[in-house]
Amino acid sequence: MLDVLIIGTGQAGLAAAYFLKQIGIPFMLIDKAKALGDSWRNRYDSLQLFTPRNYSRLPGLDLPGDPKGLPTKVEVAAYLSEYALTFEFPIQLDTEVKSLTSIPRGFEVETSRGTIQSKNVIVATGPFHKPYVPAISQSISNDTTQLHSSAYRNPGQLTPGSVLVVGAGNSGAQIAVELSNDFDVYLSASNQLHFKPLYILGKSIFWYYDKLGFLQAGNHTKRGEWLRQQPEQIYGFQLKQRLKEGKIKLFPRAVSAESRTVFFADDQHVEADNIIWATGFRPDFSWIQINHLFNEHQEITQFKGISNIPGLYFIGLPWLNCRGSALLGWVQQDARRIAEYINNDLKSM
Repeated sequence: MLDVLIIGTGQAGLAAAYFLKQIGIPFMLIDKAKALGDSWRNRYDSLQLFTPRNYSRLPGLDLPGDPKGLPTKVEVAAYLSEYALTFEFPIQLDTEVKSLTSIPRGFEVETSRGTIQSKNVIVATGPFHKPYVPAISQSISNDTTQLHSSAYRNPGQLTPGSVLVVGAGNSGAQIAVELSNDFDVYLSASNQLHFKPLYILGKSIFWYYDKLGFLQAGNHTKRGEWLRQQPEQIYGFQLKQRLKEGKIKLFPRAVSAESRTVFFADDQHVEADNIIWATGFRPDFSWIQINHLFNEHQEITQFKGISNIPGLYFIGLPWLNCRGSALLGWVQQDARRIAEYINNDLKSM
């Protein structure tokens, strides 16, 4: 039986592995991916982080390149792979988890490559499980190309004509800006857009966030509660400029569709040759078959990543403990705390 099994080899899983190794606790990581970094590598080609390299690193190894520059998805994928190799983590890839159940003195994990038993399990599968596409997509003609943002790679996938991007978070904003070079682009946003600069007086806005403690503010603090109530921010002013130039036309929430026509909350409508659904994801932990873990809202019962089931931990989820819990440069704080908690627990056995 293993001491610790980490499910997931993204930034959260690797950060947890780093601190477990520093402490000296034996562990193993598994992931359904065929290569390290695939969770980043398989996203849209033009993806660029809005956190600079010095705020996009894991403990013990810098991300190569200009520390103040913004890394691409390819850089991050390569970095995660190099990170695991540098610290020689025991990793088993191409291993899909089918179920996680509790057994006496630990847990049993059924995978596509056999059964694994472990005293402790850290679930580090991230928040991006099932792409969410609104039901109105089913009313759209087959003549219109539809892609969720998770399946979008580049403009070459689309047919000539117009593109409607539904969803105006940072991914939707970046995709809309890219497509506006070659297509007539419409953008549907459910709420008012809020923009923030990437840099202020030569420093990343995340430098200010870090110094002010915004990213470390706990869920249950006054500052954390205030931050959770703030609207989503779009970082950088490229979208704002394209809207001003008329290269992207903004519409409110998409409410219905018929054939190639999409209708909006203000009764306007457009005909779309292509639709990109940048509408986010829904979590899926249905493979965890443990009684009393989920509350009446099917949410994980946990505090700062420590679940109500002894030996079961979560890491890398949005607002698990603070704003930085799901961010590449800040997930290490949760990882360190959970590794130390496991160490203390093992010592007490």
